[in-house]
Amino acid sequence: MPDDFEDIFDDVDKFYQRLTKKMFKEMEEIEEAIRSGKLEGEWNIKSIEEPGVKGYIARGRFQFGKPQESLPLKTLKLPKQVKNEIREPLTDVFEDKDNVKLYVELPGVEKDKIQLNVTDGHAEIKAKNFYKVVDLPTKDLESDKAVANYKNGVLEVTISKTKKSETEERKHAIKIE
Repeated sequence: MPDDFEDIFDDVDKFYQRLTKKMFKEMEEIEEAIRSGKLEGEWNIKSIEEPGVKGYIARGRFQFGKPQESLPLKTLKLPKQVKNEIREPLTDVFEDKDNVKLYVELPGVEKDKIQLNVTDGHAEIKAKNFYKVVDLPTKDLESDKAVANYKNGVLEVTISKTKKSETEERKHAIKIE
């Protein structure tokens, strides 16, 4: 049995070494393409070679095709079907002894387009092309007294905990200020 584990770790190590070698080769090819002018744009590539650490930091901005004096540079745009897809917003949930706080990132959404419903144990967020149901850490919440604020693309929801457990499920629409 111990030999099986050693074989697995040896295989993982060999895979990692091949992957690392391939990555470094590709980075060298990118550096050469930049130096030779095949890859145009603004680039800053820094190799890192310190004891125990070897790698690259690459930052850049590139363009497709040759820019012409009269034409602006082409910018990358998301395909239309991607823009219309429903996405899950990033969320954080925090709990202390008195409250549950929920932070939801909704970039580019107008406040009046956000729909927030809090049901015991869950929060449902609908806005533009964002949708998510968040499981809250407890069902013992005063959902009807929840407070929500929206500023700079972040929705902050504070829900007080109840003093006693209630078994009846409640759903409340929350006004966003």
